[in-house]
This record gives sequence, C-alpha cells and structure tokens, in this order.
Amino acid sequence: MLVDAQFKEFVMPRAFADITFTPSVKAAQTLYGSREANTGFELAEDKRQTLTEPEMAFIAERDSFYMATISENDWPYVQHRGGAAGFIKVIDERTIGFADFKGNRQYISVGNINAMGRVSLILMDYPGRRRLKLWGTAQIVHEAEAPQVIAMLENPTYRARIERAIVIRIEAIEWNCPQHITPRFTEHEIDQLLAPVLAENRQLKQQQTQAHAQHQQLGTGSLPLQITGIRQLTADIRLYRLEPVNAEFLPLVMPGSHLKVPYMSASGKIETRNYSICSLDLSQQYYEIAVLQQPAGRGGSVAIHQQYTLGAVLHCEAPQNHFSVHNDKRPAVLIAGGIGITPLLPMLQWFDDKQQEVELHYTGKQRGTMAFVHELTQRFGRQTRFYTSAHGQRLDVAMMFKQAPAGAEFYVCGPQSLMDAVKAQAKLVGIAQERIHSERFSASSNENDKAVLVHLSRSQQQIYVTPQQSILEAVVAAGIKADSDCCVGECGRCAVKVVSGQPQHRDQVLSDSDKKDGLICICVSRAQTDELTLDL
Repeated sequence: MLVDAQFKEFVMPRAFADITFTPSVKAAQTLYGSREANTGFELAEDKRQTLTEPEMAFIAERDSFYMATISENDWPYVQHRGGAAGFIKVIDERTIGFADFKGNRQYISVGNINAMGRVSLILMDYPGRRRLKLWGTAQIVHEAEAPQVIAMLENPTYRARIERAIVIRIEAIEWNCPQHITPRFTEHEIDQLLAPVLAENRQLKQQQTQAHAQHQQLGTGSLPLQITGIRQLTADIRLYRLEPVNAEFLPLVMPGSHLKVPYMSASGKIETRNYSICSLDLSQQYYEIAVLQQPAGRGGSVAIHQQYTLGAVLHCEAPQNHFSVHNDKRPAVLIAGGIGITPLLPMLQWFDDKQQEVELHYTGKQRGTMAFVHELTQRFGRQTRFYTSAHGQRLDVAMMFKQAPAGAEFYVCGPQSLMDAVKAQAKLVGIAQERIHSERFSASSNENDKAVLVHLSRSQQQIYVTPQQSILEAVVAAGIKADSDCCVGECGRCAVKVVSGQPQHRDQVLSDSDKKDGLICICVSRAQTDELTLDL
C-alpha cells in the first residue's frame, strides 16, 4: 500500500512519555514535585501506540478535533477540523485519516505537515467529559497517488470534492482526565436529551387539558379557588398556591386554620380532605397547602398529586380552625414531626411578627424529606432546631420541657407517637394538659382493632364496620347522611349519641361532660363492646 511505503521514511514511533518527557519537562516535574508520580508513565509495559476498541469507537463518534502542527521556524499552529460524525476514520490499529477539502487556501497545516510531519490531536467528547490525545506522523495523500485511500476516506453525506487526504500514523495515545472539561452539547445531542422530556410534556399537557375539563366543577363548596402555583418541596411533598377566582377577596384566616379541598376518588365520587393553610404571610390574597403523597394512605393525597394542575378550579369550603394560637404574650414552643410542620409554619411567623418568644423543634427522617427547611433556616435561624433520625438525632422531649421558657404554651403536630410522647412527658413534669395543643392529620389506629356491629336506631339499619374502617366511613358507605369535617377527631362535627354499647373514645375534642352525656366522634372512636347502637 502506498501509504505504508511512504511512512517508512519517518523515524520509528515513540510512546507518550518518550515523546513528551523531555529533559526540560522532567526538570519542571522535579521542581514542582510531580517527578516521582510521573515515572509510572515511563515504566508502563504497554507503550500505548496501538488503537484498541475503545479508542477506535471514540474516534468513529467524533465530529471535530483540534490538530497542532509545527512550522520550519519552530512555531506551533493549532487548527480545528470538523465534519459529520465519523469523518475522521480508523484505517488500521496504527493509522487514521480524514479527507481534506478546499478551505481558505492558506494551507498552513498542509505546509507544516509537508515540512515537519509531526502532529498532535485532541479529540473531545464534551457531553461525556472525555478527551483523547494522539501524537503521530502525518503525510499528505492525493488521489493520483493513492485513489484507494481517497475512496476510503469519503463521506457519503458530504459530497464536496476532496482535494487531498491527511493520513496519520499513530505514535502515542493518551486519555486525559475529565477535570475542567465543561459539558457542551450539539443541537442533535440536545434534541436527543430533550426528546423524552418533550414527550412527557406533551403527555402532561394532554392530561392537563383533560384534568381542566374535569376540574372546572370539582367540588361543591362555596369558595372557588384556582391553582396558580405548584412547587415540589421534597420528592413526596408538593406545595399548591390557591387564589380566589375572579379576584375576589379571601376570608381572613389565623394560624392553625385548615382548608377542605375536593378531589375525585377512584370510584368517581367527589371527596374532600383537610389540609392546613401553611402560608407564611396569612395576609396575602392566596392560600398555600402542602400535600404529602402517601401511596399507602386512603388515596386522597395520591389523587391530589395526580389531579391538581395549574389553572384547575377547586370549589372548597370556607377555612376552619381547630388549632388556634393563644392571644397573649406567653412564649410558644412548637413541635413538628414530618408533614406536621404545615400548621406550625404560620404560627412561627405569627409569634415572631408579634415579637413573642417562640421556638420550633422539627423532627424528620432526613433533611431531604423535611419541607420548608430552607425557608426556616433563612428566616428564623436559631429559633428553629432540626432533628434527623437518619443521623441519630432525636428530640429529647424531657429536655425540651426542661429548657422551655417559663409559662410557655406548647403546640405539637405530627405522628401520633410524637403527640403521645409530648403529652405523656408534660404530665410527668406537671404541665397542665390545657397548655398542650395538638392537631393530627390522620385518625389514630390500632392494629388490634376489631370489627364492630353498629345499629342505627333511627335508620333501622345494621352496619358491619371492618377493623380497617372508621364507623363514619362505614355509615357513609351505607348511604346514611352523617355530618363530618376533619375526620381526625379534632372538630366534633361527627359527634352522635350512643344509645347502647360501650364506646372507646379516641377524639381530641369532646369534654368529659360530652362523653358522660353519651356522645362519640364516629370518625375516630370505636367500641369496646362487639355492638354499638347510635342515634342515626
């Protein structure tokens, strides 16, 4: 082959370290303390003069490279070459080449190659942050001398006339570290990266269009609110901003207020869930609620995450408050567990605005799962203390009470275990239960709950309540109208009279007098007996 014959005129190739580690380079390595680290390049068994499969594949994917040549006056010249991916071709394990077309007709690289022959190439993979350095001896090849070489280097997608070819015999190969390579992407690469995102966007727009059609009349409440903002607080928590439709004024709310929002259940019925209004500034003309998606829950949070989209209109009921703050100058201690931070967030801002002594204790698995950590850190600093169980940090309830300001009121929201621990410890240290205020997001349950047969005296019906159901759920499922709101035993709206049987109270609202009068909150409470008769 003509190319091989011409290459015989050049000096035998040397490997990377032989070529680059000149006496002056070694002296510089010694001066700056890297000489010992670099001797490994000189002791390697593999001279790395031969292209292997990784190098060949890398070269075949490139659409550009940088090539340095040397002139007779010893000045280097660097040129950028580009083309369709694969325009630089691997001829064999020691040889690469590319077609050369008419350019600006200065022929600097061509002249330097004819004079000196030595070249150095850098091939870049910007998206993958990889680069390959090649040293070689180059020659200019014309069609008259080697038509088979020209034919081999043609690119079927670029049909311009080839003036010459540049063929390079590899003398040394070296992969460079990725440090300081800034990722850059071609239009084609960006299109490929965006393709699944655009496809998902089209799907979401289609779902949004369908959801908007469904949501225009979602709910029957007297307060129409439009979703104007959605923010992902954590992987599982979304914040929804709700503004009044037609620029109407919103009912003013106090810290601890909650909003009953509608959603469509899996059965196609419109149901509601209560969520605390967690807006930091309650004077604004919007409400914000944070919804934790709970796949193992009753389905409401999952449905909301799936159905609530920007622009959707929700017909809600007016906000209510069963977790109000004290209105004097006594200090406040706020205790949050997980998503229980939502009602306490505006409380913290409220007390801070009133320049009252306030502190927040916030527990969670790890910071990444805890909502509003950034806002709390930025706004309140030392007033907030975080506890992450993943790092072995747990709230010492006894110590918290010990260090609490004198006369403080305590507000706790979160898992039932946290609220039980706070109330139990308060009792141990002699703090009146009236100073412990709590709100829970789900009804307390017990794995030992048993089924109960409920008789409805006015409806003349018998309802079987499974261990997994609340009495309220079973009554509503049977088509019996029953008043309710919070569904966690906080408001008392579901309270009914017990005609016979022994109730097991689990609510947070009924007084001892109410219980003595035979009332039971059927959203959370159960029966100690196998049967219960209610005035429904």
